[in-house]
Amino acid sequence: MNFLEKLQNICSKNNSLVCVGLDPDPKLLPEKMGVFEFNKAIIEATSDLVCAYKPNLAFYEAMGDEGMKALRNTVKTIPSQIVVIGDGKRGDVGNTSKAYARALFEILGVDAATLSPYLGFDSLEPFLQYKDKGSIILCRTSNPGAVDFQSLKFVTPSGSQPLFEIVADKAHAWNTNGNIGLVVGATFPEELKLIRQQHPDMPILIPGIGAQGGDVGITTKFGISPQGDKAIINSSRQILYASQGKDFAEAARKATLALRDEINKYRGS
Repeated sequence: MNFLEKLQNICSKNNSLVCVGLDPDPKLLPEKMGVFEFNKAIIEATSDLVCAYKPNLAFYEAMGDEGMKALRNTVKTIPSQIVVIGDGKRGDVGNTSKAYARALFEILGVDAATLSPYLGFDSLEPFLQYKDKGSIILCRTSNPGAVDFQSLKFVTPSGSQPLFEIVADKAHAWNTNGNIGLVVGATFPEELKLIRQQHPDMPILIPGIGAQGGDVGITTKFGISPQGDKAIINSSRQILYASQGKDFAEAARKATLALRDEINKYRGS
């Protein structure tokens, strides 16, 4: 089963477009609780409500050996039918990218990776060669500074286009194996709408709701495909830290359920 098939299967099974970002901050965890123990409790409380989990590699790398051990154990704990996205925003020259791809897909065993397209096709090709894995390319990111480069306009054969639109078009052209997706932030809804209209069949990972202020209704309306799927709507802090008490897992479940139901309300309308 390839990445897109796995994503569609779990979205249908759990009736969910919710992705939980597993970005643990040791300072915010319940007292005396380790990162893996925390992640395991979150996963057990929410795995029937999500389509994906997205561990951000930086949070684990910053904790050294213990963090990397927690990351490996977390990935192994996630039920096999749920998509796992390794969020490292990788992308580098040939041999380095080959090593990154092997580390994420073969060693860590994730189903998809987030990638930076700045170095061009050859920096992404080692990832794309894993035909059953997902390559999710940064297009229009959710942070305020995204406008510094992604909004710059360039002359193209079809006229003038912003860089993020050119990236989406390139990704579409490279998508010969059907394993490429895009990252488009909920904090730029008009751009999300445009990218979805231009690329109706590509999966889109959508960060930026919750703590970053993206609107769930608008994000769902603009982000889903014509079939009502292929949107992976991420929430991290809003779910992980719904409570910092002993009831953190129960609170995370309630927050995930509320988000799933709100998304589905707008999917239905």
